[in-house]
Amino acid sequence: MIYAQILAGGKGTRMGHVPMPKQFLSLADKPILIHTIEKFVLERRFDAIIVVCPIDWLSHTNELIKKYIHDKRVQVVVGGSDRNDTLMKGIAFIRDHYGIHEDDILITHDAVRPFVTERIINDNIAAVLTHDAVDTVIPATDTIIQSTTTAVDAIPVRSTMYQGQTPQSFKISILVKAYDSLTAHQKASLTDACKIVLLAGYPVSRVRGEAFNIKITTPYDLRVATALIEERS
Repeated sequence: MIYAQILAGGKGTRMGHVPMPKQFLSLADKPILIHTIEKFVLERRFDAIIVVCPIDWLSHTNELIKKYIHDKRVQVVVGGSDRNDTLMKGIAFIRDHYGIHEDDILITHDAVRPFVTERIINDNIAAVLTHDAVDTVIPATDTIIQSTTTAVDAIPVRSTMYQGQTPQSFKISILVKAYDSLTAHQKASLTDACKIVLLAGYPVSRVRGEAFNIKITTPYDLRVATALIEERS
């Protein structure tokens, strides 16, 4: 089976003084989260679309989906204490309600990347059917600096550098096995789902993202997203 998981568990602290987590803020005529879910509802191959949200916003999320989304595949689940815990909460829901089989795949996506395209989603599905894990990336346009102090440690060759986006896609059985194999210290260092499988020794393939597939994290990002929406309409 093919599942989508929309990661909407963040609190959005970098958005500043706003009345709600960033995924619920309005973009044009509706919440950012709804724009994102709509992109996944268009893909009929998904057997279920799992939206993982903070417990305090469970009722609000259900109300939004009832108002804007009319697709029984969309189900809301309470997230965890951090991104990785939230990811695993969604997988636990799949396990408990559908069971996890060897060939099941999961397409995970940030709730605050509403400009994901049908092409990117399709490429992720196609790639993860033949690979253990897939990351969506775009080539780095700026020079990347590595630094652990105030001094520059290294400047990698830019042509080998990419910026990670989402979706990130996995064979569920591999992702669970990889996560369970990590130490508590390794889990604490995780900021990216693909790093779970890399640390466990599994390869990660890549597909091409888009520069406009931005993550809305700051007030500036929201202004850019609003301009993109206005331009398209």
